[in-house]
Amino acid sequence: MLASKCLPTHYNEAIFKNHLNNNVEKELAGIVANVTATTNKTDIVNMGGSGTASSSPPSIVVTAANKCSAVVNGACEGCKVSVMKTNSNNGIMATDNDISTTTQSTKDATINDIFVNNNHNNNKLQHPNFIPGHPDAKFENFIRLCVDEIIKSAVLAGTNRSSKVVEWHEPCELKQLFDFDLKPEPETHTKLIELLKSTIQYSVKTGHPYFINQLYSGVDVYALIGQWLTDALNPSVYTYEVAPVFTLMEETVLAEMRRIVGFPNDGFGDGIFCPGGSIANGYGISCARYKYAPETKKRGLFGGKQLIIFTSEDAHYSVDKLAMFMGFGSDNVCKIATNELGKMDVGDLEMQVKRYLSEGGRPLMVSATAGTTVLGAFDDLNSIADICLKYDMWFHVDAAWGGGALVSKKYRHLLDGIERSDSVTWNPHKLLTASQQCSTFLTRHKDLLSKCHSTNATYLFQKDKFYDTSYDTGDKHIQCGRRADVFKFWFMWKAKGTNGLEEHINQAFKMAEYITQLIKEKPGFELLLEQPECTNVSFWYVPPSIRHIERNELFKAKLNAIAPKIKEGMIKKGSMMITYQPLRKIPNFFRLVLQSSDLTEDDMKYFLDEIEALGCNL
Repeated sequence: MLASKCLPTHYNEAIFKNHLNNNVEKELAGIVANVTATTNKTDIVNMGGSGTASSSPPSIVVTAANKCSAVVNGACEGCKVSVMKTNSNNGIMATDNDISTTTQSTKDATINDIFVNNNHNNNKLQHPNFIPGHPDAKFENFIRLCVDEIIKSAVLAGTNRSSKVVEWHEPCELKQLFDFDLKPEPETHTKLIELLKSTIQYSVKTGHPYFINQLYSGVDVYALIGQWLTDALNPSVYTYEVAPVFTLMEETVLAEMRRIVGFPNDGFGDGIFCPGGSIANGYGISCARYKYAPETKKRGLFGGKQLIIFTSEDAHYSVDKLAMFMGFGSDNVCKIATNELGKMDVGDLEMQVKRYLSEGGRPLMVSATAGTTVLGAFDDLNSIADICLKYDMWFHVDAAWGGGALVSKKYRHLLDGIERSDSVTWNPHKLLTASQQCSTFLTRHKDLLSKCHSTNATYLFQKDKFYDTSYDTGDKHIQCGRRADVFKFWFMWKAKGTNGLEEHINQAFKMAEYITQLIKEKPGFELLLEQPECTNVSFWYVPPSIRHIERNELFKAKLNAIAPKIKEGMIKKGSMMITYQPLRKIPNFFRLVLQSSDLTEDDMKYFLDEIEALGCNL
């Protein structure tokens, strides 16, 4: 068991003590030992292998503790098998953990000789290769073993500061280490658990405190539990009849998010959960097109005016991608210049709008950014809102990254003007650290999503149902099947309260401000922006070998090679993960992004010390 003092501060070991009391390795070893003692010929843990069932299978008698005894010819042989009475006409076999001891009389019996009754179906299986996957009670031990391993290795060990962020292997090497192949015959449960453990071993631990590589990180235990539950229930949130709880839950969460954004009339409008911020930005484009060119829903873009989308040169690439995907074409996305802080140049925006008007085009929308991907810049939303109002354009704000600051009284000023927007992208899986994916599209226009996207498929959205069909929300989505991403966020929100979310944001910003000051004071480190707006902190490490040479093109070329080499060192060592990138003519720099509120000042010092240790001799 992991020592409590080694655990990250965001975990309470007591939460998981019941799971950790079971030693997975010992239990598996016991199974293998029993199998070996029983037979060298038969893989007793094969769940439904291709062997032929015995014509006289032993009976299974259930005990109060769900430990069963195999009865062969009327005599109990002490075989401990779980859960259900035998039915010789049924072809569903016990799991590997359902048998822990066997005796000489069952030595030659295979798992195919032991049957477990399925109360729902007394017919024989139609094919010997059929492997049941329905979670009957006989699967309980296997499920528990797998979940215990996930909790122990991925959730706890994988987020422990003393463990590696990643055990790195090149692709050709990983293909040799890991069994990726799919085969005609089924694997045993023992092998499946080995594969589970290997998957965890060779994967990047994105919940690790030292994973600061992307705009997501951390493992929130409440969101994790929420995600597990929705996977267990496996709903599709398109009609109230198949997802009543999640339908009402979405309406509640989206309404509260609109209120936080500040839409008028107590957050009046609409919203949806969607698969990622890129798709949410696409919804903004789609709604703008319908509002200003509704005929395009039937006729498409053919024959109409040239519709122009404006966004900054530092905006997320999804604006380009969705414009291409939706038939606008990338040539109709006008990139607006940014200033030295990474904010959209509002003067250039108005100039470009006027240019397209003079050329006969139709300026359709502006997609502003609240928290750019690299620098974390917040566009001047009020000034952009003024231009959109002046030229009758849709105003969309991509707050996928920076939207979390809205819950903080101290930092929500960064998004002043967002309440004037027509629509907003906001991803709780970023700054608020809900599990991926958790992305929302919010709009002040109540019925526009339905008008824009509905097709009234009568096999799903019948209007003569016995309940209020206004809760059948699926037709306003471009998807049909859709995950219940709302629950993990709702569950986390319930656990922490809005005040808890606010403190989370405040702590993340506090650590960003702390490391910014450390960088200013530490020799060899230089900031790209002296005062970052968000929790993105961009900087260079300049090793002693080039620290005192002239800052010319040769210096830039040498500096450009430093960050990739340091990144390679930390990945192969497994000590941390931080990304780097160039920006236009600026050479490669590190971009540290903070979401976790459980990082400490010591962690900030560790990041800089580790980078220095890896790069000082370059």
